[in-house]
Amino acid sequence: MKYAQVHLGSILVVMLALCPWLAWGGESDQPALSLANVYHENIDLGEYWVSEKLDGVRAFWDGDAFHSRRGNRYAAPDWFLEGLPGVPLDGELWMGRGTFDELSGVVRRLAPDDEAWRTIRYMVFDLPSHPGTFDERLVRLKALIEGLEAPHVDVVHQFRVADEAELMAALAMVVHQGGEGLMLRHGRSPYRPGRSDDLLKLKTHEDAEAVVVAHLPGKGKYEGMMGSLLVELPDGRRFRLGSGFTDEDRRVPPAVGATVTFKYHGKTANGIPRFASFLRIREEI
Repeated sequence: MKYAQVHLGSILVVMLALCPWLAWGGESDQPALSLANVYHENIDLGEYWVSEKLDGVRAFWDGDAFHSRRGNRYAAPDWFLEGLPGVPLDGELWMGRGTFDELSGVVRRLAPDDEAWRTIRYMVFDLPSHPGTFDERLVRLKALIEGLEAPHVDVVHQFRVADEAELMAALAMVVHQGGEGLMLRHGRSPYRPGRSDDLLKLKTHEDAEAVVVAHLPGKGKYEGMMGSLLVELPDGRRFRLGSGFTDEDRRVPPAVGATVTFKYHGKTANGIPRFASFLRIREEI
């Protein structure tokens, strides 16, 4: 019996090494997805593919259903799932630029809104179960998606840049068109769960999340409303988040205990985000 336990454990280790997408974590069965580091200059741009960073909802297709980063299952209409392959796909559900809040509302519904889902596309950027490099996975992914009878499924366009000047020009164009930023994928990397320089994100600003600790009262035209939020970062640092809110946000502010996403430009010597501005409440999906 002891030998059998060791033997089965060894088999599991080998399976996870060969197919890292099988590794699920936590009670919510979170898929082991590849996550991005922030772009930095100490890389060889010639080794990377570049694509637009879509402001969508991350969706892992396990061959049977869509799951969020947290492992929650999306209730998609049957017709949306028909024609999808029996192999895992990594991508985003996307309605277009500037539609994240609307998209988030649609995909979180327990009963799918058929009409709303017809405005959504599944934009695929990786093939987690393929053992090859991203260069190889991209070739296979394009062939796979082209063979599907699913017009709402597409491969995210990948391109190369010659140098950082060309990269920044591409970033400026995407942002000018209403996009969020760029993603960079190392061409010779395997699909690797967790954060690494295999996957990088580049935006004109950085963003982060913090938990609302308290509502601080407003003054002047904001008297009687929320003036700012006292928020806490994951490392325990606290600061006031006071810009980026609409008047409605100030009348009905994010609840204490809610997690909010904000953008910022660099940090102070004390590690506090500079020029922080509220973006949205993070929805648990």
